[in-house]
Amino acid sequence: MVIVTLAVVVLRYGLSIGSVALQESITYMHAAVFLLGAAYTLKRDGHVRVDIFYRKFSPTRQAWVNAIGGIVFLLPLCAFMVFISWDFAASSWRIREASGNADGIPAVFLLKSMIPLMAITLALQGLAETLKSLLILIDGSEQEASDD
Repeated sequence: MVIVTLAVVVLRYGLSIGSVALQESITYMHAAVFLLGAAYTLKRDGHVRVDIFYRKFSPTRQAWVNAIGGIVFLLPLCAFMVFISWDFAASSWRIREASGNADGIPAVFLLKSMIPLMAITLALQGLAETLKSLLILIDGSEQEASDD
């Protein structure tokens, strides 16, 4: 993404050559990194959290927070996101939506498809994390699942 951005800048300002498709590709890459990386970030516990109290909690109490957070907040939010974005992406697929610019990428439908895909992958990972927390609560163990 950085190399493409550099290429856009050099081409535009150094050689006076513009490429709408190249510029739009940066948006596609940026969307892919953030939308498709959300579930991976959750798996690695890399999301931002205000952990003033959480970090001092015992593993069992952390499991309670994670399980309740997953059930009450994360999974319903993911379901809502799939619900509201499905028609948005599906209608884009029906018309094979292309860029509004003549020289743009003719695949806006792919970009819009990343929204429900992100919600689905995040929900699956959220379910896995919630189940892992529930196992900690049921077993009373502090075992971490192996990173596969």
